Amino acid sequence: MSVYIENEYPKDIVIDYKNIINSVIEEALDFIKCPYESEVNVTIVDNNEIRKINSQQRKIDSPTDVLSFPLLEYGQAGEFHQFEEMLECFHPDTGELMLGDIVISFDKVLSQAEEYNHSIKRELAFLTAHSMLHLFGFDHMEDKERVEMEKMQNIILENLGITREKKC
Repeated sequence: MSVYIENEYPKDIVIDYKNIINSVIEEALDFIKCPYESEVNVTIVDNNEIRKINSQQRKIDSPTDVLSFPLLEYGQAGEFHQFEEMLECFHPDTGELMLGDIVISFDKVLSQAEEYNHSIKRELAFLTAHSMLHLFGFDHMEDKERVEMEKMQNIILENLGITREKKC
């Protein structure tokens, strides 16, 4: 597994964000039973930068908490067998399945942790798990999909012992 994390956040991040992101990605891959070594790119930015990306990519001129850019098109979310013969889905040097990119606003991590009264670690882990499910082809446009994603996100976080604990 290769996780490339680029920190473009202009302030100090006071938690071990690399370890949190790596552990959530690894757990998400295990949970979904991905049969391949995989590659994921994560960029941490501020609200201004994610607003620009959101405006360019989605035509929504406002900051958001996380953006996911899957590189794969799934027949069925979380099903990987169709990629076996598709060499372009695998990194030519490492042979890893290239899942896509995640962009996280750390400003939103901080404000949402405060808003929901839980830890910064939990918020970062939640956004990473949420985004990984998008990289696996899951979505939440319909209520049934939303409920399924929420259930999977919670299982991934619970498997890591990351709960909705109240912050002190």
